[in-house]
Amino acid sequence: MLSDKLLTVKETARVSGVTIKTLHHYHKIGLLPPREISEAGYRLYGMEELQRLQEILFYRELDVPLEKIRRVLEEKPQRTAVLSEQEELLTARKVRLEQLLLTLRQSIRYASEGERMEMADMFKGFGKEEEWKEALTEQNEYLKETYGYDLLEKETIDVEALNEQAAEAKRFTDGMAAALKDGVKFDHEDVRTLLRDHLDFLNKAGHAFGPQDYVNQAKFFMEDDFHRQMLESQQTGLAYYLRAAAESWASAQ
Repeated sequence: MLSDKLLTVKETARVSGVTIKTLHHYHKIGLLPPREISEAGYRLYGMEELQRLQEILFYRELDVPLEKIRRVLEEKPQRTAVLSEQEELLTARKVRLEQLLLTLRQSIRYASEGERMEMADMFKGFGKEEEWKEALTEQNEYLKETYGYDLLEKETIDVEALNEQAAEAKRFTDGMAAALKDGVKFDHEDVRTLLRDHLDFLNKAGHAFGPQDYVNQAKFFMEDDFHRQMLESQQTGLAYYLRAAAESWASAQ
């Protein structure tokens, strides 16, 4: 049973993380009317309003315009149907983002070796080639200025292949970051398994890449400011951990 407790706009803002100004705006445009307004003029929200606010925020995460959200919710669909649709949409976005990260890691490897990456290997994870180019602009400008290497020199883009590589890079870096956070030693067998699986993927994708190649890449990641900061933003110490793990694994081969 839903709670009968009513919250003020300030309390609703605190619980949801939405600003008071935003709640006022949602009320003004008819997107989220309060349950009632007190004699003193305070907006009051109940559980039904909080549930509607949650649905609104899920749609906002999917970049759905407010007016479209209002029209959808005015039809009063069942909450389970709304949430199920949002789950499908968010899951699809999650897969796409994982693919994007995989592609980014692959691009870094090519850059670290000073090689020109084929466009067919560069743009998976983006719905359109233009989105890939926009996302890589900052990194590309840095590489051109620092190393004279242009990621976007060629024009042909294989979006599907890049998506697969982005997903693999996400899996690998997430696994290494989790191992570091959990205190797993860099030469532990679980860490070496992550490295082996990652290099197996790269080689199956047509990129000759051995243990020493990854050592060279890990060194580049740690020594280059742009790429070190990118890894450190995911998990403090990750760039150093990757290098130690790569060197230990290569020496054991």
